[in-house]
Amino acid sequence: MKRGQELLRLADTVVLPGFEGKSPPDWVRRRLSEGLTGVVLFSRNIATPSQVADLTAVLRAENPQVLVGIDEESGEVTRLEAAAGSTRPGNFALGVVDDVVLTEELAADLGRDLALTGVNLNFAPSADVNSNPDNPVIGLRSFGADPDLVSRHTAAWIRGLQSAGVAACAKHFPGHGATAVDSHNDLPTVSYSAEELAATTLPPYRTAIEAGVRAVMTGHLLVPAYDAEFPATLSHRLLVGLLREELGFDGLIVTDAVEMPSVAER
Repeated sequence: MKRGQELLRLADTVVLPGFEGKSPPDWVRRRLSEGLTGVVLFSRNIATPSQVADLTAVLRAENPQVLVGIDEESGEVTRLEAAAGSTRPGNFALGVVDDVVLTEELAADLGRDLALTGVNLNFAPSADVNSNPDNPVIGLRSFGADPDLVSRHTAAWIRGLQSAGVAACAKHFPGHGATAVDSHNDLPTVSYSAEELAATTLPPYRTAIEAGVRAVMTGHLLVPAYDAEFPATLSHRLLVGLLREELGFDGLIVTDAVEMPSVAER
């Protein structure tokens, strides 16, 4: 029993579960008081900003250090404004305008709104270079198809968001924009060589790390140039060899949702 309790305690330090409802259920409150690190909020948990603030206050009463994560990219992917759609432009529009000051200001404004609701970890921005125009999942979520453009706007977005006290999370490492499969449904393959990856998908992550990004989210992507067996989320070669050692990232690594079949079925 003691071993089981210790395993549960360790698991609680590395999982961020979701839950149903506009207020935290008893099991979430209990687990937070016992050491659960945090939770993720989805649109099912959100009605109004004041309601979210009340929800996160309940969470912090159980664990003052709780991480409250959310996927708030603006544009196509919004949680705070899911009912009516985001009032802020998404990445693609920002990339077309190509004004890094505007991108930083927008992210700072979003960060202030998130901070007021008690959210302190935002799973954004998407740092994917949309190099495959037939990509079924990134599209308008990317700043564009040019690595330099994506890099400078990724850095600006991170600076803006984190200036408001909300941690940013660059995703989906090592880059979901070169795929033709949606990782929500199956495991995509990135067929680039290591040299092509270095020139196309990795520059935004280098820039994000230089900008001080607090977290990086893994993509459920098979990248044979580094690992022909395990998707990036499960790959020591990609997460330690490439992200930690080669790129020098020493912050928090977060997986994309682990119930997605691209990893759950493996």
